[in-house]
Amino acid sequence: MKALDALPVGAEQWEDILARLGDGLILADGRGRLIWANGVAADLHGADSPAALGRNADDYRERHPLRYRNNHALDPEAYPLDRLLRGEKVDEMVVEIVSEATEDACRTLRISGLSLDDAGGAPLHVLIVRDAAPLLEAERRFEQTFNVNPAPAIICRLSDHRYVKVNQGFLDMTGFARDEVLGRSLYDIDVLRDAADLDKAKERLREGRTISQMQADLELPDGGRKLVIVAGQPIDLDDEACMLFSFADLEPHRQAENRLRASEERFVRTFRLAPVGMAITTSSDFRLCDVNDAFEQLTGYVGDEAMDEAMARLKLWEPAGFLKEAAALLDERSGFRGRDVRVRTKDGGFVDCLVSAEVIPLNEDRCILWVIQDIHERRHSELELITAIEAVMKDTNWFSRTVVEKLANLRSPHPHAAPVEVSELTRREKEVLSLLCEGGDDAGIAREMGVSRNTLRNHIARVYAKIGVNRRAAAILWARERGFPLSRPIR
Repeated sequence: MKALDALPVGAEQWEDILARLGDGLILADGRGRLIWANGVAADLHGADSPAALGRNADDYRERHPLRYRNNHALDPEAYPLDRLLRGEKVDEMVVEIVSEATEDACRTLRISGLSLDDAGGAPLHVLIVRDAAPLLEAERRFEQTFNVNPAPAIICRLSDHRYVKVNQGFLDMTGFARDEVLGRSLYDIDVLRDAADLDKAKERLREGRTISQMQADLELPDGGRKLVIVAGQPIDLDDEACMLFSFADLEPHRQAENRLRASEERFVRTFRLAPVGMAITTSSDFRLCDVNDAFEQLTGYVGDEAMDEAMARLKLWEPAGFLKEAAALLDERSGFRGRDVRVRTKDGGFVDCLVSAEVIPLNEDRCILWVIQDIHERRHSELELITAIEAVMKDTNWFSRTVVEKLANLRSPHPHAAPVEVSELTRREKEVLSLLCEGGDDAGIAREMGVSRNTLRNHIARVYAKIGVNRRAAAILWARERGFPLSRPIR
């Protein structure tokens, strides 16, 4: 081989070559004779010196047999120098040098080439040789990372849009088997199906450019569909331009949204069709946001008459202090049940009701759901029944105990509650019951007992609480069922 400074090459051409001196360089003339090589090229080939690379293209092939990574030997015309001699362009190719002794690959090289003209116009061919080990290690790491990455991913070759790699995450997400994916085309398994911006995605795929994240609807092998976020990143794989598609599974999110939507629809239907009055208010000032038909029938406020009005401004409750009490209960327990209040109607009337309320989340806000049960007719019927029982009980001598007990059961609002025994009452409470059964008014009973009227009212309230009633008539009936009045008040 000639000395480097003896080569007849122009300055501009050498500037291009010198820029690659970190790589192995082999120069050949137009007849295929190796005229110069650097030490890096010799080392990469496992040669003792540049001269050991060979004298010409034929000698190079004999000394350094090359094969592809799939173990297929290169045909003589496929060697990079021979291709340059035929005037072909040699892009980077990855080949293995085969050991003549063991026929095993001893090293892997990346070889590319270019053709120049020397100062006299004669052709000069340059082989650029690099160690492929770093590239192979990077590919190995990529392969490992790609396969173990839990994020679903698939790689499509851009030349024919066929899938060349798929990881387990994609198989788990879709239900495909590996051999059902590899070798199939983008048109068979369309990962961009129903993409949010399909035209833009296809354009970028054709150009080999990054595909931004967008929603798509994947078709699954069982005929189902799965909502995903898909994005594409151009990569080179085995010297081929490819597109790496990665995915995020949105199907659980969509199913959760569908369940939430169905739940909200059921709530709305129940709210609208409920036979009891229902209203939804803000939690801060109890401003009405929505009411159902039963609420409108109960209160007389129809359409939007009460919408966006605060309950306090409508003076909806009797007593008025109930709203303050309800606010405290909602803050403390987030709800309450069966509070006995009266509702003021639009025309100024009152309706006896049982009211329950609960804090609920609605459209990311904290609201209050009110349930208002009209018990006016029931209470009116109870009063009529109690009045009739009182009239009968003025003289129970001719009534059998069975009839009295049946009447008492009809009157009782809690038929399954455990009965209170007379023995559980104090002497003072028994005395109060006896005097009530004798028909005295509060003033007369207070004088008889020697207490003030306020003290008497406290005694009566304790008796009511203990025997489970809230009216004098009900207390008298309870007492007479159990043998009151006594012959004399117990002191």
